[in-house]
Amino acid sequence: MIKITRRTLTVGAMATAALGMSSAFAADIELPGTLVVSAYDVGSSGYSQMVGLGSILKNNHGVNVRVLPGKNDVSRLGPVKAGRAQFTATGSDSVYAQEGVFTFGSKDWGPQPLRLHMLSIGKGAAVGMVTPAGGDIQKLEDLRGKRVAWVRGAPALNKAVESMLACGGLGWDDVEKVEFGGHGPTVDGFINNEVDAFNNATFSALNKKIEAGPRGLKFLSVPNEPACWERLNAVVPWYLPTFATVGTGMAEGGQWMANTPYPILVSKDDLDSKVSYGIVKAIHTNFDTFKDSAPGAAGWAMENQQFHKLVPYHEGAISYYKEVGVWPEGQDELQAAALNRQGVLKAAWESYVADAPDDDESFKKGWMKARADALEAAGLNVIFYTW
Repeated sequence: MIKITRRTLTVGAMATAALGMSSAFAADIELPGTLVVSAYDVGSSGYSQMVGLGSILKNNHGVNVRVLPGKNDVSRLGPVKAGRAQFTATGSDSVYAQEGVFTFGSKDWGPQPLRLHMLSIGKGAAVGMVTPAGGDIQKLEDLRGKRVAWVRGAPALNKAVESMLACGGLGWDDVEKVEFGGHGPTVDGFINNEVDAFNNATFSALNKKIEAGPRGLKFLSVPNEPACWERLNAVVPWYLPTFATVGTGMAEGGQWMANTPYPILVSKDDLDSKVSYGIVKAIHTNFDTFKDSAPGAAGWAMENQQFHKLVPYHEGAISYYKEVGVWPEGQDELQAAALNRQGVLKAAWESYVADAPDDDESFKKGWMKARADALEAAGLNVIFYTW
């Protein structure tokens, strides 16, 4: 570990300190000399934001940051699981990994003891379905019979698409599923007219590349209507309706869409508390610079921290949130419940694999039942019964 102290304050930083952040600048930040963070593909908003954060940590604190691009959920979380990366800047796959579902319900994975550090919620930004600027796809219902992207090994992206389809009263059986090996290849496939729709963030830097292509792009609205959201949240419970105004391909004046924290910074539970505390503090105290480093980076603002109810936070991060007075009332109880849920899942997995069937399909089906039975017995929401 190395100690880094910010020794100078510009006039602007002093003004910020006067607004209540002087204590955050005054204390030391302890981080390793090198941090490794996995993220989505090169060009994605998550990757760009981690590169921007790396530049700030290098310039201000002497910390080198390696950003590993990952085509799918496994390639992003794999380095963290193996101890080759401290963090991953990811999305809903953090929930799937904790829950041990989809790809993470296989013999090589199982429920992961993840800890959350900080998250980004872009104001005015959203996630949704990208479709060609022209053509006959004007609303989610119009995706029936169209070619829709499905990314191998990426349940987070695929469940996002499934939730949008559900809002439109559709499912995967109602569209033509087109498989891709990663998010980047999906974008290229859309530009090359190999697919008609895929999921993306409105603030993704890749949208400019798509806009410059022959098909252009537009995002489909997600109506702020109870029937739509009942179906959508049955697939992805943590999505929220938002009026989106930021991004390429949006309706003039904005449109209703879905929002979710992305990216979120996650690690394993055994990360050193000083590193957790240090990374959250570094993002917070350098935010005035960080927010302009990449598209969507402003979403990391402390005021945007809508604290997660399902994935527990790292104790180092909690220490900093309490220090600056933003840890919400009642969040300790939610934290305890999230830790308890991980304990139930861990015990269920260990009991199941001790005598689990060898073939993959039987293993998966058996785990679905064992997982659901354990959660129900503990009085907890199962959320994912089958996959």
